[in-house]
Parts: sequence; structure tokens; C-alpha cells
Amino acid sequence: MENSLLNKTFSFELQIASFDIPSSAVNPIFITGILVYFFSVLSNVTILVLIASKRSLHQPMFYILFSLPLNDLIGITAMLPRVLVDILIMKHTVNYPLCVLQGFLLHMYGGGIPFILAAMAFDRYIAICKPLRYNAIMTPLAVVGIISLAWGVDFALILVLFLLQARVRKCRSFIINVFCDNFSLLSLSCGDDLTINNVYGLAITAFMHVTTVTIQLFSYIQILVTCLMNKQSDAKSKAVNTCLAQIIAFFLFEIVALFTIMSYRFPNISSNARNACGMMIFLILPVLNPIIYGMKTKAIRTTFLRVLKKRKI
Repeated sequence: MENSLLNKTFSFELQIASFDIPSSAVNPIFITGILVYFFSVLSNVTILVLIASKRSLHQPMFYILFSLPLNDLIGITAMLPRVLVDILIMKHTVNYPLCVLQGFLLHMYGGGIPFILAAMAFDRYIAICKPLRYNAIMTPLAVVGIISLAWGVDFALILVLFLLQARVRKCRSFIINVFCDNFSLLSLSCGDDLTINNVYGLAITAFMHVTTVTIQLFSYIQILVTCLMNKQSDAKSKAVNTCLAQIIAFFLFEIVALFTIMSYRFPNISSNARNACGMMIFLILPVLNPIIYGMKTKAIRTTFLRVLKKRKI
């Protein structure tokens, strides 16, 4: 009986938590969500196309930056469309394999942000603090290595997290969040000892955070020192403008992540508010990141405006 229940887990439809939404609000929420999704996709794809197609952006900084909108597309696409469909058709079920896939992609997205921002901070550190050696250090091979390391470490850590989750016997069929993640998948367990899962989850969270924040703090402190020692105001302005978008993205990620975590620590918060807070990190960053980089990165802004002018002509 136990084995048949275990085998059934991999094919049956899971019930998933839903928003408590009045029927009159379903269509407006769905339309708003669709508009947010398409805006995010359009703006992130625009940056990807600009970097890929314009020779002026074929530089190490933008090759590394390419990973950020790509990661944002993964995050918002893995989460928002399925939630919007649930809101519209009010079915609130998800197939187990698709649930695991969604959870894996969402964790890849969340882990990818700090690694990518750390890689970008390191690139700016070399460019500003060691400008004469920049081309010698940031060779094509080095850039490929940095990008591969950011994605590879993230993939390996999340893969082990989900392999540990897969070994747990599952007897329940209700996902406690409006989207699938490692925590909600573990809540399907039959009461097995989850100590290894919990310890590993905390360990990789600490590793990701400590490692990436240390790299970014070191890089930006060194950049700040270099700016203060450089008496040329033009050099200071260029350095600050180059890093400003990355610093804003870093603090935005930290604030949204902290707000999301805190929402689960207050039991009096309604389920709707808690679910909405849980979705914030997959919505706010993919929408705001392309705006931040479009406005604060001169090369991208200039290239985009040049493309618009050519099309008008």
C-alpha cells in the first residue's frame, strides 16, 4: 500500500493554494498580471537583443550583464503565467513533475541573482581599480569562466537541494503556496526526518549570501577608495554611473528578499498578503531591473535611443 501511494505521487494532480479573490476582480487582476508579464518580457528581451546584436555592447561587462535579464525571464515565466491561469480558470491543481520543474526554476532564479550581481561587481572592480590590466584579466576565456561559474555553482547547489527533496516519501497532495518551491514540496512528506534537507537548505542559503555579498562589498569598497583617491571628477562620475545600476539592483534584491522572508514570520498576515509577498521577488526584480539598467547604464540607453531614431527615419 505504501509503495503504491509513493508511486502514485509522481503522476497525480496536486491541489495548490489559491488567492481568495472575488469573482468581479478576477478579470482585472488577470489582465493586469498579463500586462506586467508582457512588459517584463519585452523589456528584458530588448536588453538581450541589444547586447547580442550591437557591436558597441560586445564588451565583458555586457556579456556578464546578459545573464541578468535572462535570469529574470526564467523567474517571472516560471511563476506568473501558471498563477494567472489558476486565477482565471479557478482550477488550482498542478501535476507533480511540473510542480518540481517550477520549483527548480524558481530556486535557480533566486540563487542566480546574487551570483550574477557578484560577477558584475567583480568586473567593475577590475575595470575601475585596475584599468590598465582590464583587457589582460577580463579575456574572453575569463569572461566565459566567470559566467559559467555563476550559473554552474547555482545549478549544482539547487540540483542537490532537489535531489534531497526527491528522496523524501510523499503522502500528501496539497501545496501550501500559490507556486511550487522546495518548502512546499517537502510539506508533502509522510513525516520523514527532514533534518538533512533543512540543514542543507540553510547551508546553501548562507553560502550564497555570504560569498556573493562579500565579493560585492569588497569590490564596491575598493571602487569607492579608488574614486576618492582619483582627483579627476570625470573619472569619479564615470565610475559611479557605471556601478550605480548594480548597486541599486543589489539593494532592491536584499530589500525584497527581506520583506518576503519577514512576511512568513507574522502569523496574523492574511493568506492573500502572504502569498502576494511570496511572489514579490519573482515580479518586482524582473520588471524593475531592465528599467534600472536602461536608465542608469549609458551605453545601453544610448544604443537603445539610437535604434529608435533609425526606425523613425
